[in-house]
Amino acid sequence: MRPFHFAFPVTDLEATRHFYGTVLGCRIGRELAGKWIDFDLFGNQLSAHLGKPATEGGATGTVDGVPVPIPHFGVILAPDEFAELVDRLEQAPDTRWHIRPQTRFAGGPGEQQTLFVFDPSGNALEFKAFADDKAIFAA
Repeated sequence: MRPFHFAFPVTDLEATRHFYGTVLGCRIGRELAGKWIDFDLFGNQLSAHLGKPATEGGATGTVDGVPVPIPHFGVILAPDEFAELVDRLEQAPDTRWHIRPQTRFAGGPGEQQTLFVFDPSGNALEFKAFADDKAIFAA
């Protein structure tokens, strides 16, 4: 599978650099001072562009009985990577949780660990892990 590219708006590039670079542990790629920064999010290219802020508290959908922010983006991690990320987020004093780590669809074909956080600009991110990757698209 090839990496994806996702460009999104942020309101503060230095706060964004700290969140993605330090809290999430993303490698920083190319950047244009005062305009945008690229991050390596688990092998995928994120481009944070200074622009109109996202609206936290906007639309939601319901997944397994829990309201989740829409839009959101994230990565499906291996269980050990998910556990490491949970530790990083729990240790960061400014983590803005929407959904703390939990099991979704327990006992079902799509059982997964999931969490939602907001970046400093209010962009919602979901990280999840499946015990078996075959369950990612299980019906």
